Amino acid sequence: MIRTRRTATAAAGLALGVVATAVFGFAAPASAHVTVNPKEATQGGYGRIAFRVPNESDTASTTKLEVVLPENAPVGSVSTMPVPGWTVAVEKRKVDPPIEVHGSQLTEAVSKLTWTATGDAAVKPGQFQEFPVSLGPLPQVDRMVFKTLQTYSDGNVSRWIEEPTPGGEEPENPAPVLTLTAAAPTTAPAAAAGPVADDDDDDDAEGNGLATGLGIAGLVAGVGGLALGGLAFARTRREPAAKA
Repeated sequence: MIRTRRTATAAAGLALGVVATAVFGFAAPASAHVTVNPKEATQGGYGRIAFRVPNESDTASTTKLEVVLPENAPVGSVSTMPVPGWTVAVEKRKVDPPIEVHGSQLTEAVSKLTWTATGDAAVKPGQFQEFPVSLGPLPQVDRMVFKTLQTYSDGNVSRWIEEPTPGGEEPENPAPVLTLTAAAPTTAPAAAAGPVADDDDDDDAEGNGLATGLGIAGLVAGVGGLALGGLAFARTRREPAAKA
């Protein structure tokens, strides 16, 4: 009877473990993979990104990284930053229609970048390495998917080539994805309006003009009176001389 109870308890525990694994995902954690950092950039601009490569093997080192640029989103300018101990090879392909960059029509675009370790520069177990790249102008698409191959010193190759589905579960071997957002609209500053004279200013201007006119009229009248007075005085002095 006791043995039967123990057997039933063990079976129940095993069943509970299976259910928990299925429901809550208590499985082995997913392995790290090659990613792009940062994960977002702006359409039409230039961006500096870095392919971050973790080493997953406990015994082998990463010796080569191959990154394929998406064919549906060609980029006119692609430049790499030197990584100590690594060489980089650049492959190009023809593009039609051409890509316009700063007024020039480019008929070729970079299709693949391959970094290869030299000497003791390979990414060792427990380490990661970043491979910086400058891209632009970035295309008018929602995202760029970079299919990537990671080669180890023991000959194994990790193929990060599965394109993730937006809103879906991450695939087992996801490719690095750069999300592109639309540039913010630019608005021209409104022209500054000139000062507008109010009614008080108009009234002041009219009052000042009237006062000035009256002042000038008074001055003219005064000068005229002074002239008439001078003539009268001169006539008065001449009349006595004539009588004499």
